[in-house]
Amino acid sequence: MQNGTRLAAVDLGSNSFRLEIGQVDHGQIHRTEYLKETVRQGNGLDSARNLTTEAMQRGWDALARFGERLAGFKRSQVRAVATQTLREARNREEFLLRARTILGFGIDVIPGREEARLIYQGVAHMLPHNDASDRERRLVVDIGGRSTEMIIGRALEADRMESYRVGSVAWSMKHFGEGLFTQAAFRAAEVAAKAVLDDALGSYTRDQWDVAYGASGTIGAVGDVLAAAGGEPGLVTREGLDWLLDRLLKAGSADKLRIDGMREDRKAVIGGGLSVLRAVFDLLSIDEMKVAQGALRHGVLYELLERDESVADMRTTTVARLASRFAVDPEQARRVGDTAAALFVQLSPAARGGSTTNRAGRALRKLGWAAHLHEIGTLVSHSDYHKHGAYILDNTDAPGFAVNELHALGQLVLGQRGKLRKLEASLDDETFVMQLLSLRLAVILCHARRDPDPQALHLAALGARAFAIACAPDWAEAYPQSAHLLREEVLAWQKTSNWRVELSGC
Repeated sequence: MQNGTRLAAVDLGSNSFRLEIGQVDHGQIHRTEYLKETVRQGNGLDSARNLTTEAMQRGWDALARFGERLAGFKRSQVRAVATQTLREARNREEFLLRARTILGFGIDVIPGREEARLIYQGVAHMLPHNDASDRERRLVVDIGGRSTEMIIGRALEADRMESYRVGSVAWSMKHFGEGLFTQAAFRAAEVAAKAVLDDALGSYTRDQWDVAYGASGTIGAVGDVLAAAGGEPGLVTREGLDWLLDRLLKAGSADKLRIDGMREDRKAVIGGGLSVLRAVFDLLSIDEMKVAQGALRHGVLYELLERDESVADMRTTTVARLASRFAVDPEQARRVGDTAAALFVQLSPAARGGSTTNRAGRALRKLGWAAHLHEIGTLVSHSDYHKHGAYILDNTDAPGFAVNELHALGQLVLGQRGKLRKLEASLDDETFVMQLLSLRLAVILCHARRDPDPQALHLAALGARAFAIACAPDWAEAYPQSAHLLREEVLAWQKTSNWRVELSGC
């Protein structure tokens, strides 16, 4: 991206929604604007894990204000990510459908480990870069509204990442529901947090890292309070946590808390946040933690910069790693990928060349990923491997991918063969249908595990919800099994309610 290009990251957190706008300057991103809205979506989940109407409205209102600020930005310049609350919410699609329209851009619900990776990227990019810092083994902790992320890394590389379902909003609701601060409540909250975080003991022990950093949210708020009380700026210590706990106990409640350096919107969730932070310090034997300037939104900004066409996209690397881990046949993956791409370009000429600056090019790239992974389920069982593959993609950790991106790839893998009724909900998306048809035809043409004749089929769109497949002369006679499978494919599409496929020459 050229110097001066503006990029924007939207973080839909459990406690706050944040908008960070920065400008590219020689590979670095410098902030030009920052907006924060306290929406408390995390306490808007009911007992059935559905977002209440009020919680959704608070989110929509905040995104409307962000959307106005983002008017004029291109799609490639903006990324919005949602975290734990929307990972949990059963009715998240109801919220997201309207939220995307209001914001004017897509919103990715990211897995916990992907959130952790992006947090580390944000922290690492905002720290000094020199030989000493690049050798430093870092522990990064981010206590959010409903989740806590822990990462160990070095320089710009995160080596170990985890996300735990414990956070300031969730713990404040559970243990300080009336806003009352008591010794018994803090004791119970810390014990409960340690029970959730106990798995971290094996992976994040003191001998695994040199310096601890705390990102965003709770840790930043605690650091501000301790600095206002005369502590070293940007540093959280055990003694400081003890002092802050004493201040909260003396106040007795969030309403009565008067303390320099703490914003009003933080008081309602400081009890839960402090109890989780104290549990982290105890479990990992932390004496002091530096307050980091970087956070999730900064990681998202740098990820946008790295997704520029001139830089390798991490998702491509992730696909290659998954294919290797699940022992995918690389020649068949290439064969199906090349064939599917050639067919898709016939339907969508704008995709030719694979440029990711337009929707067709991005769709072609995602089709390529699906083709690369279409046999990922065979390691589980060759029977119904397409179903196993879809399950793996819906449940795997895949750096660089959002939950909805993985699900879309899984739907293509699921739909590569068999009945189409299982994909009925996705068949309203014309781009998805073109990807799906291209992949299914490629699987048919490559079923003998040899390169097909590139001129075998001509594929064309006939207008509204209809496609035509024309076989080359004499091809059906030369490849009778493939011709039979093509005729079966036409029958499969006839059983869908909205799409028609015509076949000629076979």
